[in-house]
Amino acid sequence: MTIASWCLLVTVLLPYFLSVAARSAAARRDYVADPRAYSEALTGWRRRAHLAHLNAFEATPALLAGVVAARFAQAPQAWIDGLALGFVACRLLHAALYVADRPMLRSHAWRGGMLCVVGLFVVAATHGR
Repeated sequence: MTIASWCLLVTVLLPYFLSVAARSAAARRDYVADPRAYSEALTGWRRRAHLAHLNAFEATPALLAGVVAARFAQAPQAWIDGLALGFVACRLLHAALYVADRPMLRSHAWRGGMLCVVGLFVVAATHGR
């Protein structure tokens, strides 16, 4: 498995870790019956962890599409791996900054991740066969 494949796995799992963090103070019975209502009542860093969880789901397809496009174009694997690693680093930073309530820095981390996705498509277009 390539580094980019491992990055896809991390990206797919990240929202679930954020969800666990968001509900870390609750007993299972408190959120299982109505998880949406429970999530809407969260406050503070747990609410921000929940919002980061939702945002992480939104970002996952972008990396998947970029990696698939670059692989399909037979772009150099080193570029694909590097950009996928950059994306994961930015997304982990984004989640941490979201939970820490640092909105401006969080936005920069989000942009960095999206630049990595754009980079995957550029690599596919310029180096692909």
